[in-house]
Amino acid sequence: MSSILFELGCEELPPKSLKTLRDALQASVTAQLIEADISFDSMKAFAAPRRLALQIQGIADKQPDRAEQKRGPAIKAAFDAEGNPSRAAMGFAKGLGIEASQLITLNTDKGDYVGYEQTVHGKATAELLPAIFQTALDNLPIAKRMRSGASRDEFVRPVQWVVLMQDDTVIDGVIQGHQTDQQTRGHRFHSPDYHTINHADDYESLLDSLKVIADFDKRQMLIKNQVKALSDQVNADAIVPQDLLDEVTALVDFPIALRASFEPRFLQVPQEALISTMQADQKYFCLTDKDGKLQPYFIFITNIESKDPNQIIEGNEKVVRPRLADAEFFFLQDQKQPLFALTESLKTRVFQDQLGTIWEKSERIAKLSAFIAALLQQQGQQIDIDETARAAMLSKADLASSLVGEYPELQGIAGTYYARLNNEPEAVAASLEEQYLPKFSGDVLPQTPIGICLALADRLDTLVGIFAIDQAPTGSKDPFSLRRSAIGILRILIEKQLPINLVALVEQAIKNYVSAEGSKISKMGDTFTKVMAFLNSRYRAMYTEQGVSVDTIQAVQAINPHMPLDFDQRIRAVQAFSELPQAEQLADSNKRVANILAKSEGEVVDSVDESLLSEPAEQALYSAVRQAQTDVTPLLEKANYTQVLQTLVSLDEPLTQFFDSVMVNSDDAALKNNRLALLKQLRALFLTVADISELQL
Repeated sequence: MSSILFELGCEELPPKSLKTLRDALQASVTAQLIEADISFDSMKAFAAPRRLALQIQGIADKQPDRAEQKRGPAIKAAFDAEGNPSRAAMGFAKGLGIEASQLITLNTDKGDYVGYEQTVHGKATAELLPAIFQTALDNLPIAKRMRSGASRDEFVRPVQWVVLMQDDTVIDGVIQGHQTDQQTRGHRFHSPDYHTINHADDYESLLDSLKVIADFDKRQMLIKNQVKALSDQVNADAIVPQDLLDEVTALVDFPIALRASFEPRFLQVPQEALISTMQADQKYFCLTDKDGKLQPYFIFITNIESKDPNQIIEGNEKVVRPRLADAEFFFLQDQKQPLFALTESLKTRVFQDQLGTIWEKSERIAKLSAFIAALLQQQGQQIDIDETARAAMLSKADLASSLVGEYPELQGIAGTYYARLNNEPEAVAASLEEQYLPKFSGDVLPQTPIGICLALADRLDTLVGIFAIDQAPTGSKDPFSLRRSAIGILRILIEKQLPINLVALVEQAIKNYVSAEGSKISKMGDTFTKVMAFLNSRYRAMYTEQGVSVDTIQAVQAINPHMPLDFDQRIRAVQAFSELPQAEQLADSNKRVANILAKSEGEVVDSVDESLLSEPAEQALYSAVRQAQTDVTPLLEKANYTQVLQTLVSLDEPLTQFFDSVMVNSDDAALKNNRLALLKQLRALFLTVADISELQL
């Protein structure tokens, strides 16, 4: 057992891909070693700006020997009548380099054959490793590879050196066109020369001494600790997004965190703009107070241990100042006119060629938002319809602002700032940012009633319009993010406990595309059907992400509820029902009932003639069904679906007895039809909640 060290040294690797490359390299080498039957105790991966490395501990020196059977011709063809080997057998033996007398008989399920069992000696690990590492490098997820100089070898960056060692010995090989060696390089500035690695186990400690923290996770933890210490000194919290932290970790070998500042006057600019430019352009960690308000500080990570850190701090302050000044300029420039004035330019900005301008979209959103606001009013919510319409007309105004033009991610956010500066009602101002919520899976929802109206109206308008012009999402393309929008609509209606019917919303959204100039939608009925089907299809994606089983979703979808809140209540009821001991039997019985009714000839009547109930079991079932109908009626009025299904559990035993004792398809047509009517009533009881025959328990 020994230790293996592999290191690929390059020019600076793409920082956003470094972690992915590290993990892919380790996964590929691990899989190849397992496939080659080479055992090892542990493997550690390293990744720094100029290197990818693997250290393998306790690896076997060679593959184990294995027995291998070679099968030749069938016994009948291998020997003649006197038992002498035939030409076929002799040819087979000659091909293996043995005498015919050394052949053995192999018994298989297809008959007996001649064969030979030989020992295949395992190859030395050192002999196999160069090809294993080269294959792993070839399989890395690199979008675009390059060649360096005259070399024909391709990689994401020019390769400078390759280390491959077994303990203290170099494993001879050529990887990425470079002869393997035991020479590595340290920090580009602090230790730029080549240094000899004396033993594979010395790798990490040697690089530490050369100002390179090769362990990505260790380097990242150092950054986090330093950032926290510096932010604590000014009683602030650092904003540390994981993606930014990964990128910064991939940019430095030897992280040193420093804190700098900027002029407090820039804090009048929307802090989202300042944070955006400092994070995206400069890779800085911004600081906020305990309430989330931006402070005039930022922390950056340098890759050198400077004798005069103040010079580096001043340099970064000098670099960031023009970027913040740009944001300030755009912000002040936009304030030279009121927010509503910006909407004028929306009349010439196209939302979609066939669907008109952004101004026209704003008008449609205003109508639909007012419609939704009226529904909320009917449900007792405090919402001003005029303010809702005003907010909708302002909702896209900031798209014409200079600030959003420079920072597109601030759409909605900029509008909220400008609305407050224009003394718009707070309910209107807050809704402008909330219209875009939720932005991604699991994101927060709009909180204000007007924000909810805008968020629903915006998504529904886009959904209806895009389906109307036959540009529905395909398997690989969804340019208008309609799948995400649909789930956003469902989440808002469910999580905000809004008992609003999707049919009403979609119909109103379609009507809004009709104007004095005509309709932008040629096939309204077809559009309605497609949009409703699309919205209903998103339930599965949404609920499976929450861990709900597919059959539970299908059980509710089978009865096609049009109110998302109602759909969710049914889902929760079916989940609770599935946990009951009687659930499996009742699900099977419902399948049987459904099949019987489906195969019946003609239409099954709704009413049961009690005088025709001749069997005790059918009388008992009829009595149980009547009682259940009485019990569930008030529960259904309150949409207490969980209690409805728990009440219907009482039908399990009489239904089982019915099937055990009663012939449904009696020769007597009257009895048969009466029994079918009884089963129809029973099935109708369950269908008030869901089709539990869909459950796979």
